[in-house]
Amino acid sequence: MPYTVLVIEDEIHILELLRYNLEAAGYKVMASENGKEGLEKALEEKPDLLILDLMLPDMDGLEICKVLKKNEDTKNIPIIMLTARSEEFDKVLGLELGADDYITKPFSVRELLARIKAVLRRTQQVEEEKEEIIKFGDIVIDTGKHVVYKKGKALDLTLKEFELLKLLSQNKGKVLTRDYLLDKVWGYEYAGETRTVDVHIRHLRKKIEDDDKAPVYIETVRGIGYKLRDLSEDKGEEDA
Repeated sequence: MPYTVLVIEDEIHILELLRYNLEAAGYKVMASENGKEGLEKALEEKPDLLILDLMLPDMDGLEICKVLKKNEDTKNIPIIMLTARSEEFDKVLGLELGADDYITKPFSVRELLARIKAVLRRTQQVEEEKEEIIKFGDIVIDTGKHVVYKKGKALDLTLKEFELLKLLSQNKGKVLTRDYLLDKVWGYEYAGETRTVDVHIRHLRKKIEDDDKAPVYIETVRGIGYKLRDLSEDKGEEDA
């Protein structure tokens, strides 16, 4: 069964270009020329992937992204941002709101199709991963249900925050660089945009730490990246 792609783009020639090439590549395509209508389609149809223009006349792409990521039924729909703007601020903000990739106009259709394949492949891999329960301190991660509990209470994490915490926990005690985290969680190398990792770590600490100003779990390794502290090693040192 073909993947369904929803394109929200107000420039008609770009919309038709995308529709033609996506259908030629075997995708089922839905399209909308304005943000509010596109948001309604996304909420109702729940496409497999969304190509979202940032600059729309009635409702901008960042707002649409924010609404979809807060909705339980649509929060896991992968989003590729499409825009004529290339400022780092836009890219980082889009990623922070949950976009999976970002491409600027003018763009290569071949490159966009390659990114769509990569995003869909990564999303499928996440869904097919073996269910696992990971515990550390008062935190429990249920990878099958995509839920994190602290002291038995479910935390409200975004998909990216969940994936980031899971990756850190699966590499407990290992230092993971910002570039590595960005590549693995966002799936594409955003050169010079690792600030979004720092932002997500800050948000994570506020949710999983008792005191995010004095974190116990996620440790910053200055100039390199982050690691999830192995509390068993700390206990061993104390016992020694």
